[in-house]
Amino acid sequence: MSLTAIHRPDAPIVLHGYKLSGHSHRAELLLALLGLPYEFREVDLAGGEQKTPAFLQKNSFGQIPVIEDGATVIADSNAILVYLAQRYAPGRWLPLDPVGQAKVQRWLTVAAGLVAFGPAAARLVTLFRASFDTQEVIARSHRLIAVMDLELGVQDWLAGTAPTLADVAVYTYVAHAPEGNVSLDDYPNVRAWLARVEALPGFVAMPVSHVGLRA
Repeated sequence: MSLTAIHRPDAPIVLHGYKLSGHSHRAELLLALLGLPYEFREVDLAGGEQKTPAFLQKNSFGQIPVIEDGATVIADSNAILVYLAQRYAPGRWLPLDPVGQAKVQRWLTVAAGLVAFGPAAARLVTLFRASFDTQEVIARSHRLIAVMDLELGVQDWLAGTAPTLADVAVYTYVAHAPEGNVSLDDYPNVRAWLARVEALPGFVAMPVSHVGLRA
């Protein structure tokens, strides 16, 4: 089956996000891989736009990303991935069988937990001066990526033999881990997996920030 969408929206999907947010990029990446028309609307996080009454109507938690697909509004990056996959390419990016779904869900949980408090947090320290313990989040990142490297040594994709939402959800913050001073030099299987994701038709990259990178 093609990586692109089976169905098409009636109008471009609106993605409210921030270009340097890995959570926003998850949603944008799947939109691009599906070949869906979309409009990216940059949210002024520094100006607090995400906490305004208008935005809180879209997501009462005041967080990005949010998509608007006609009258349907979906918040949370992983929820957006599930919605897009099931709405526009059912069975392709999220398997229909219970075992396949469980394998993907495992990595969606990792994305919301170990990734968020590992490489994502390390990157927040350097780019946005977040108050995490730098050495702790870097060490946590390496533990996660070491496990990924082992698993990717026996299969090409995180949840099986084909790319799924698991790969989309985890990709961005691992690819940009060096921005948080988390080197990927010791993880050849992870680097090869990143290259496979980047070779998928329709792939779109998140901008690279060099703020905080060591010389």
